[in-house]
Amino acid sequence: MEIIISVLSAYLIGSISFSYLIAKKVKKIDIRQHGSGNAGATNTLRVLGKGPAVLVLSLDILKGVAAVWIAVILENTGVLPALTPLGQIEGLAPALAGLAAIFGHNWPLYYGFKGGKGVATAVGVVGTLVFFPAVYVGIAAILAIILTRYVSLGSLIFAVFTPLLIILTVSHYDHPITYFYLTALLGIISIWRHRTNIQRLINGTENKICSK
Repeated sequence: MEIIISVLSAYLIGSISFSYLIAKKVKKIDIRQHGSGNAGATNTLRVLGKGPAVLVLSLDILKGVAAVWIAVILENTGVLPALTPLGQIEGLAPALAGLAAIFGHNWPLYYGFKGGKGVATAVGVVGTLVFFPAVYVGIAAILAIILTRYVSLGSLIFAVFTPLLIILTVSHYDHPITYFYLTALLGIISIWRHRTNIQRLINGTENKICSK
């Protein structure tokens, strides 16, 4: 029951859509009906401006961090590992909790299962589990955004290259295989969620970060 509670709690935390709540508070609008229709920081930037966007980005990252730490605390108390054979897999509980938080952001229970693309929450999850690979790939993603002004390109770089870097540095981190599978799955989900962005990038019609 404890591992179920951990994952369920992470999903419910992830389901809190800060872009939706802040847009309702600031402009009394449903952010999903404006701009790109995505409930995330980038669309918040386009619709509401820099201040709300930074707040949404920070809170979405914190969702991922909180979800992982709930599972880490439970795992370190010795409650989770004793439950089932699955509980004996090192790093599994935090990985599942992180995945549940991202699922919550993408398909939130409270908002008709229509949410964002989960990039910021994934950054919080991956950065908590494997800090340095997340930082290195994150720097590359940020540079790509600065140079091209395409947020979607930076998101895809983070999604694709994080699992690759984990494999290349497998001997330096705890539970690398578990986290490789997690980040690989997140990469697949991110590519699927960005499929229309990928098509627009190929066609040269993708919106840049400064676009309204």
